[in-house]
Amino acid sequence: MYSHKNLLRDPSVMTRNTGYSDEMMYKQAKLLYDIVFQTTQVKVGRGKKAHFVSQRKYQVDESVDNKAIKSLEYYKLKMESPTQIKFRDYQNKIIIQGSEILILKGILYLTMEVRTGKTLTSLGIARLMNKTNVLFVTKKKAISSIEKDYIALNPDFDIVVINYESLHKLPKPGNYDLVILDEAHSMGAFPKPSLRAKQVKELLLTNKMPDVILLSGTPTPESYSQMYHQVYGMSNNPFKEYTNFYKFSKKYVNVKQRKINGMMMNDYKDGLQSIIDLMKPYTISYSQKEAGFKVDTKEHTLYVKMKPITYKIASKLKKELVVEGKDETILGDTPVKLMMKLHQIYSGTVKFESGKSTILDLSKAQFIHDNFADVKIGIFYKFKEELNALMQVYGKSDLTTDLSVFEDTHKSIALQIVSGREGISLRQAKALVYYNIDFSATSYWQSRDRMTTKERLNSDIYWVFSEGGIEDTIYKAVSKKKDYTVSHFKRDLLS
Repeated sequence: MYSHKNLLRDPSVMTRNTGYSDEMMYKQAKLLYDIVFQTTQVKVGRGKKAHFVSQRKYQVDESVDNKAIKSLEYYKLKMESPTQIKFRDYQNKIIIQGSEILILKGILYLTMEVRTGKTLTSLGIARLMNKTNVLFVTKKKAISSIEKDYIALNPDFDIVVINYESLHKLPKPGNYDLVILDEAHSMGAFPKPSLRAKQVKELLLTNKMPDVILLSGTPTPESYSQMYHQVYGMSNNPFKEYTNFYKFSKKYVNVKQRKINGMMMNDYKDGLQSIIDLMKPYTISYSQKEAGFKVDTKEHTLYVKMKPITYKIASKLKKELVVEGKDETILGDTPVKLMMKLHQIYSGTVKFESGKSTILDLSKAQFIHDNFADVKIGIFYKFKEELNALMQVYGKSDLTTDLSVFEDTHKSIALQIVSGREGISLRQAKALVYYNIDFSATSYWQSRDRMTTKERLNSDIYWVFSEGGIEDTIYKAVSKKKDYTVSHFKRDLLS
C-alpha cells in the first residue's frame, strides 16, 4: 500500500477553482493578499508635528490574514515546482469529458487501450475536479508505477494506492471522495459476485458512495455479462433496479442450457448488446490507433528440443493416464488434468498428486539464458516452478520479479502471465520472451502489449515452445482471440 498526504497543503489554504492552473490560483491568492493587506495613509498629530503613516485599510480576523499568507505561499511554491507531466491533447480532452460525465453520473468508465495512459488520465480528472482524498485500487505490481505518476503530477489531493487483496486493511470509513478501480474487468465474475466485487461494494457503502472511475482496456473480454458486477456496488449504476445478477439476466442475457459434468446447467455467457448500450453514457473509449500508435509487433517462434525423459513421461501419461514414481504420482485421469499436466511437462515442470512440484527439465530456461542473457528482457512464465527454473539458471544477480528493481538496474524481469499481463509497463525491455503460454486469449493480447509506447515503433516477442509439445496448438487458438479449452485439447490429442 502507498499513502501520501499533501503536507504542503494547509486546511486554511484557499481551495483551487475547477480548471484553474497553479499560475491562475497564484494570481487569485495574490489578489486576496493585496486586498487583505491593503494600506492607506493616515494623518497623525497636529500642526508642524503632523505626519502621515501607513495603516491597514481593513481590520480583519486573524484567520483571514493566515489564509491570505498561506495561500500565496502555497500557490507560489506550486507554480515554481510545476508538474513533470505534460498530458497529450487527447488526454486533456478525455480529462474534460470525463469530469463532465463524473459530475452528471458519479460513475465514469475509461475503456482506454493499453499504453494510452488511462491511469494518468484518471489522476488528471481527480485534479481537475478538485478531489481531496483519492483511493486508487490496483494490482500489487502496479503500485510503484502509480506512485511515480502521482509524484510527477504533483496534485493537491491526498492519495492511497492499494491492491485489491489488501482492501480489508483499509480503515472504515476512509472519507474518500473519489475511488479509482484499475483493471475493473477483474470484478466481472458471474453469475455470483467475486469476493473482490463484494469488497468494493462494501467499500463504496462505508464511504457514502464517492464518485467512481473504472479503468480497463478490455472491460468485457469474454462476455458482456461481465459488466454487471463491475458496477453493481454503485448506487446510480444503469442496472440498479436489478438487485442481483439472476434478475438482471432475465432481461439482458440470452440464458442457455449446457451440460457440465453430466448435469444441465444455465449458461449466462451470452450477454446482450443492450448491456453495452446502457453503459455508453458512462463510458469514454480510446484506442491505440486513435492515440497515434504505429507499432510493428513482430512475433518469433523458437523451438527447444527437450530432454528424452520429458518426452518419455509425456508419452506414458498420454497412453496410461498415470505415471508412478518411487515417491510421487502424476495423474491425468480426466481431460482437464491431462491437459494441465502435459502443458507443464512439455515446458519442463510438473505438479504431483501430493501437491508438491518439481523441475523435470531445464532445457527451456537454459535456452532463454543462452540466447538472451546479454539483453534486458521481460520473461513471462505460466507455472510457479518455471520461475524456479529460471532463477536456477539465471541467478538472482541477473533476474528479478520486482518491477522497481527491473526499472532501476540491469536485471531482466520474470512475471507470471496472468498477474503480469495488466497494469504494468515493461517499456525498458528490449524484448518479451515467453517461457510458456496461457490458455486465455485475454492473457495473450494483454501481456504482449506490455512494451508498447507511442514512441516505440518496433517490438519483438519471442515464444519459446518445446518441439512436439502442445504450445503451438494453444498459440493458434489464443492468437485468434479464442481461449484454448478442453474441447480444443481433445481434438488436438485425437489428431
